[in-house]
Amino acid sequence: MAKGEWKRSGADDLPLTEQSECEVFDDGTNTFFWRAHTLTVLFILTCALVYVTLLEETPHDTAYNTKRGIVASILVFLCFGVTQAKDGPFTRPHPAYWRFWLCVSVVYELFLIFILFQTVHDGRQFMKYIDPKLGVPLPERDYGGNCLIYDPGHPADPYHNIWDKMDGFVPAHFLGWYIKTLVIRDWWMCMIISVMFEFLEYSLEHQLPNFSECWWDHWIMDVLICNGLGIYCGMKTLGWLSMKPYQWQGLWNIPTYKGKIKRIAFQFTPYNWVKFEWRPASNLRRWLAVLGIIFMFLLAELNTFYLKFVLWMPPEHYLVLLRLIFFVNVGGVAMREIYDFMDDPKFYKKLGQQAWIVATITVTEFLIVVKYDPKTIMLPIPFFVTQCWTLGIVLIFFWTLWRFFIRDITLRYKETRQRRQEGSSEQDRVPGHADASNLATSGRSKLNGSTDTVRHRKS
Repeated sequence: MAKGEWKRSGADDLPLTEQSECEVFDDGTNTFFWRAHTLTVLFILTCALVYVTLLEETPHDTAYNTKRGIVASILVFLCFGVTQAKDGPFTRPHPAYWRFWLCVSVVYELFLIFILFQTVHDGRQFMKYIDPKLGVPLPERDYGGNCLIYDPGHPADPYHNIWDKMDGFVPAHFLGWYIKTLVIRDWWMCMIISVMFEFLEYSLEHQLPNFSECWWDHWIMDVLICNGLGIYCGMKTLGWLSMKPYQWQGLWNIPTYKGKIKRIAFQFTPYNWVKFEWRPASNLRRWLAVLGIIFMFLLAELNTFYLKFVLWMPPEHYLVLLRLIFFVNVGGVAMREIYDFMDDPKFYKKLGQQAWIVATITVTEFLIVVKYDPKTIMLPIPFFVTQCWTLGIVLIFFWTLWRFFIRDITLRYKETRQRRQEGSSEQDRVPGHADASNLATSGRSKLNGSTDTVRHRKS
C-alpha cells in the first residue's frame, strides 16, 4: 500500500492525509492476535464470578470486602471496555491496549468525582484505603535558598548546591519532555510550554515552596539541559518515525527468525506516521485551539504539584508515578484526536472520546485543588507578577485583534482599491473606443428617435 492511498485505522479505512510522510505496506494478515475475543473474555469473566460465588468463602471483614468489591467492579468494566469500546486513532501495539487506557480514564475520572464530593477531611482520609501511609500532612521541600553554584563556605564540597538538586526529578524532566515532544510533535510549542511553566513556577512560588528554585535550576538545568535535551531527542525520533517506510507483514509469513523478532519489536512502533502542522497563525480557529492546548498542558502540569500538596502525597509515592504513566498513554491519543478535529472538521465532526475525557480529568483535578485548599490558591499574587501576566495577556489580545481582524480588513481594503485602480487604468488606455460607442449611440438616437419609437416602427 503506497503513500497517499489508504491506511488502516482499527476497523475502518481512512484516506491518508497530506501531512503523512511515511510509506505504508501491509499484507492485511488478520491473525489470532488481531481478532476480537469477546466470547472468550465473557467465558473467563463468568467463570471467575461463579468461583467467587459458589466456591470461595466470603471473609467477615467489611473493609476488605468493600475494597475487593470496588476492584472487581472496576475489572469487569475494564473487560467490557477492552472488548466493546470504540477504537481510537492508534492501532499499535494493539487496539485493545488503547481501549484499556480509555476505560482507565473513565475510572480515574469517576474516582476524581468521588473525591470532589467529599469533605476535605474525608477525602484525605479516604486515601488511607489506597495506602495506609497517606492521610498525613507532609512538609514541602524548598529548592531555593542558597543559590551559589560554587560555595566557598563548604571547602569539602563547594558544589554541594548542584548535587543537592540532582534528585529523581532530573531524569524525570528529560524523559517527560522527550515523551511530550512525541505527543505534541512541534518544536516551537514544546519550547513555549517549557518556558511558560518556568514563569509559572516563578509566579506561584509564594503558594508552593516546591516552586522555589534557583535561577540556574530554572533556566540551565530545567529549560536548557533536561527539557532542551529531551525535546531535541524527541525531534530526532520524530524525524526517524516520519521518514521510515512502514512494512507490515504477518508474523508467520516472515521466513527467518531474525525477521520475526524484528517484526515483533516494530509492533510497538506506530502503524503509520502523520506530521503535525499546527499553523496557529493561519486562521482564528487554529490560533484559539493552540492557545487552548497550551493552557490545558500548563494546567495539567500544575495539577501534578497541587494535587500531591492538597491530598498529602509525597513526591516519590507510587500514585504520583502512576498518574504520570497514565497521562503518557492517554496524552498521545488525545493530542491526535484534537489535531484531527482541528485539521479536518468536516470529516471529524466532533471531538474524540479520549480528548474529551482528558480535558474533563484536567478540569476536575483543578476543581479538587480549589475545593481542598482555597486559602493557598487565593493567596495574593505579588503586584509585579500580576503586572507581567496582565501585560502578556493584553499583548496576546491585541495581537489576535490585529492579526485576524484589523490586518484582514486592511488587506481586503487594499485589494479592493487596487482592483479599482486597475479598472480605471484600463478605461484610460482605450478612450477612443468608449467615445465612439457613445457617439454611435447618440447618433442612432437622433436618427431613429427614442427606443420606444423604434420598437413601434418595427411592430
